[in-house]
Amino acid sequence: MKNLLIIAIALFSFTSFAQDADKAKALLAEVSTKAKSYDNITIDFKYVLNNAQENINQETRGNVTMQGDKYKLNILGITRIFDGKTLYSVSPEDEEVTISSENSEDEGTITPSKMLSFYEEGYSYAMDIVQNVKGRKIQFVKLKPIDSNSEIKEVLLGIDSQTKHIYNLIEIGNNGTRTTLTVNSFKTNEPLSETLFTFDESKYKDYYINKLD
Repeated sequence: MKNLLIIAIALFSFTSFAQDADKAKALLAEVSTKAKSYDNITIDFKYVLNNAQENINQETRGNVTMQGDKYKLNILGITRIFDGKTLYSVSPEDEEVTISSENSEDEGTITPSKMLSFYEEGYSYAMDIVQNVKGRKIQFVKLKPIDSNSEIKEVLLGIDSQTKHIYNLIEIGNNGTRTTLTVNSFKTNEPLSETLFTFDESKYKDYYINKLD
């Protein structure tokens, strides 16, 4: 009887875990479908980088406009323009433009173009806590990389239960680094300039052009 009870508890736990994973996967699918339904998305955000062991605590604000794989990101005084093939990083302080091909498969971090879809593959899912943020119900989903060699320990994705928009993203690295991106405003289908994702080299004649590829 004791063995049967242990087996029953184990089966119940496994079933509950599977149902929990299914709920998390279904919620993320809703978020992904909602994001892909927009022609473009513009986000203003707060970005916090923290590593207690290294005594690092950095906070900044930024904004990003995304359309398909293309994006224009402004953060830490640097503008990054990705036209779908090439990444241009413009640093006015250094008067330098760095040009490279962006191979997202080689990156351990979550880039703007992957922010709303990175979780679609390579992770296991589980429902996490629910928080009330200024009257908004934020449901967290915990994601763990399937790749055991990943530099990411886990990711917590906070989702607004009503809008199905991402509220925040917390990435915890194996080295103890914790990065948090919190969305301050989420705008969709804004009128965009046709040249928003186009790099105009003529505007940077006095800059040093650093081509990495």
